[in-house]
Amino acid sequence: MFRKGQTATALLFLAPFLITILVFFFYAFARAIYYSFTDFNLFNDARVIGIKPYLDVLGDSLFQRALANTLVFSILVTVLQTIGSLLMAVALNNKIKGQSFFRSAWYMPSITSSVVITLIFLWLFQRRGVVNYLITQWLTYLPLILTFLGVMALVQVAQVLFERSRRLPAKWFDPALAAMSALIALAVTLGLNVLGVVGARDVQPYDFQYFSDSWLSIGGVRVLSMPLLVVVIMNTFTTIPTLMLFFLAGLQNIPAALYEAADIDGATPAQKLLRVTVPMLRPVTFYVVTISLIGTMQMFDQVAVIGSAAPQETLITLAYYVYTNTFKSGAAPVNMAAAAAIILALIILLMVFLQRRFFVAPEAQ
Repeated sequence: MFRKGQTATALLFLAPFLITILVFFFYAFARAIYYSFTDFNLFNDARVIGIKPYLDVLGDSLFQRALANTLVFSILVTVLQTIGSLLMAVALNNKIKGQSFFRSAWYMPSITSSVVITLIFLWLFQRRGVVNYLITQWLTYLPLILTFLGVMALVQVAQVLFERSRRLPAKWFDPALAAMSALIALAVTLGLNVLGVVGARDVQPYDFQYFSDSWLSIGGVRVLSMPLLVVVIMNTFTTIPTLMLFFLAGLQNIPAALYEAADIDGATPAQKLLRVTVPMLRPVTFYVVTISLIGTMQMFDQVAVIGSAAPQETLITLAYYVYTNTFKSGAAPVNMAAAAAIILALIILLMVFLQRRFFVAPEAQ
C-alpha cells in the first residue's frame, strides 16, 4: 500500500524521465507513423497518400541493399560479440595475477569514442595503412617464419616422444618443452639465415584497398562488402568488453559446487564450459543477444564517419538510409525515411519476439 502522497512524490521524481520518453519517443514515433503515410518532404503541408511511401521504399534498390547490409552485419556481429564476450568473461573469471588490470585494460575500447575508434580503423585499413604494411612484412619474412615453425614443431615432437619413452607424462603442448623448442628453432633459423640457406625475400608492397567496391559473394550474390567487413571487426572489437561485463556478472552467480562436481567426474575445461557454464548463463545470453541485435540493427555512427571514404552501396545500413533521406539536399523524401524507420522498428520487434518465443530459457521469461 502506498502512503498518502507517496505516488505523487514518485511521479514528481520520475517526471523528467517520463516527459522525455513521451516527447522524444512516443510523440516522435507517432509522427513518424503519420509521415510514413503522407507526401511530406520537409517543405510542404503533409497530405495523406496511403501506403505509397512504403511501396517506394521497398522498390528502392538502395533500401534493399541497406536491408541486406543491416541483416548481414547484425547477424555476424551478434554471433561474434556473444561468443567473444563469453570466452573473455570465462578467461577473466579465473583467479590470475593482475586480474584487475586485465579487466580494466580489456574494457578500455568500450569507453573510447566510437568516432575515435573509427578513425583509427580507417588509418589501419587505408591503402598505406598498418594492415597492408604487416602483410607485406609477413610475405617478406615468410621463408624465415616457416623455417622457424617447422623446426619448432619437429623439435617439440622429438622432445615429447623422448620424454614419453622415459615414461614421463609429457603433453604435446607442454609449455616448458615448447619454450625449449622455440629457442632451438630460433637458433637453427638464425644459423640457416647466416649461411644463406633461407632469408627474407623481395616482394612488392601489399596494395589492397579495403574501402573499395569489393564483395564476398556466394553463388554470384553479393553478401558482404569489404568495407562492411572492416566495420564488423571494428564493432566487435569495441562492444565485446561491454557485453563481457554481463557474462562476468552471470558467472559470479553459478554455484561453485557444479564445477566441483564436474571436476570429480573428470570433465575437461571444454566440457565444463559447454555443459555447465553455457546452460547456466542462458538468461544472460538472452539479454546479451537481444541488446546486440537492437544495437547492430541501428548501427549508424561508423558508417557516417567513414562516409565517402567507401562507396555508399558497400556500407549503407537502414539507419543511415533513414538519415540520408531525411536530410537530403533539396526536397527530402521524409515520408520514405519515415517508412524505412517504421520498417526497421518492425524488423527489430519481430527479431526480438522470435528470439523470446523460441530461444529464451524458461527462467528468463
